[in-house]
Amino acid sequence: MKAREGALRVLFDIEANKAYSNIALKKELKHNEFSQLDRAFISELVFGVLENKLYLDHVINQFSSIKTRRMNTHTLNLLRLGVYQIFLLDKIPVSAAVNESVNLSKEYCEKSSGFINAVLRNIIRKKDFIKMPDAKIDVVKYLSVTYSHPEWMVKLFLENYSESFTEELLKANNSTPSMYMRVNTLKISVEECIKLLTNEGYIVKRNDFVEEALLVEGSINLDKLGLLDKGYLYIQDIGSMLVSILTEPKENEVIIDLCSAPGGKATHLAQIMNNKGKIIARDIYEHRLELISKNAKRLGIDIIQVEKYDGLKLDSSMIEKADKVLVDAPCSGLGIIRRKPDIKYNISKKNIEELTKIQKKILLNASKYLKSGGELIYSTCTINPSENELMIEQFLKTNSNFELIDLTKKYKKTQFDTNKKTIQLYPNIQNSDGFFIAKMRKK
Repeated sequence: MKAREGALRVLFDIEANKAYSNIALKKELKHNEFSQLDRAFISELVFGVLENKLYLDHVINQFSSIKTRRMNTHTLNLLRLGVYQIFLLDKIPVSAAVNESVNLSKEYCEKSSGFINAVLRNIIRKKDFIKMPDAKIDVVKYLSVTYSHPEWMVKLFLENYSESFTEELLKANNSTPSMYMRVNTLKISVEECIKLLTNEGYIVKRNDFVEEALLVEGSINLDKLGLLDKGYLYIQDIGSMLVSILTEPKENEVIIDLCSAPGGKATHLAQIMNNKGKIIARDIYEHRLELISKNAKRLGIDIIQVEKYDGLKLDSSMIEKADKVLVDAPCSGLGIIRRKPDIKYNISKKNIEELTKIQKKILLNASKYLKSGGELIYSTCTINPSENELMIEQFLKTNSNFELIDLTKKYKKTQFDTNKKTIQLYPNIQNSDGFFIAKMRKK
């Protein structure tokens, strides 16, 4: 019951306190003693419930006299945990899923114990009669319930992609992301790092597009992976790494990273520059700047200068001072749902409209920091065109002194060829985070 109780606490923190899933889970695992097996089970339960929440609620509402919207948080999450185990975890006996949910209810919502027991047993008896939306009648509702994405989000994807592509995308959003790590070649070679990881029992694969990227498979205990502490590795998705690669930083250049925290791209840029030059890494929060400094120190990098500064404000002291400027813009995060499934329920169309205004302003300010011939790199971790290619089109229309650089040239015969000059990665195509990358040169 210990693991299930831990999962219940995390889900309560997310639901009641609006905590971010990754932060709530990290806090639970840090402050309580769990075996390695229990840690994995807690993560599976938390992310499993979040990934499938709309589907779980759809099932519960068919067999409960009280609808989910009227249930208290503990009761609802215990039912979700129970239904998730019954339907989506083959290795869990049905009896255990019911009994453990009921036992936990006696401590967290005692008055609901009988109700939870009755609903779960009713679902087990009649699980073959669950009704799902008919795709032929309402494809939006069908996709929304089946893959637990809000209807507005499904409509957004269908407006931009085919029905089959959208379904594959939604399916991929509910999958477990691959674990990529970046080898810090300032401290160790890629080959040496592969040997060390292999000796620790991990399965390691190289990447075709980023030389220093390693796909690491196996049961990974990051707290005990000494290679991280030594600064040999940095955990980073392939899409994020590709941003720094395509920036093509050179030794002794001055580069500004406007939305830098926690420093993944800034430290990668420094690595490619052989720790020679100057990178100004900015963010608006002090604690996030500390993360950049901490990561830089661990990786043995000393060319990063952290500064607290709001990208929405123009810094007149930096006008025409930089060789390159990177804007990894605040965005909707629709490309990283498989890492943070609560994004599906926290983001809204109104949020996206507000974000596009912020992106536009930061991009305009960033363009003013470039020397003549300097390059502006814009990236997001979303797959929403209004935040990506449409944002770049609008910028170029109003800034005729910039030209778009074709990023697909070196990848013409690869899976990155989009028949455009920009690059868009998708979870269901590249098995990476959904990243957008554009690069422009100041004439």
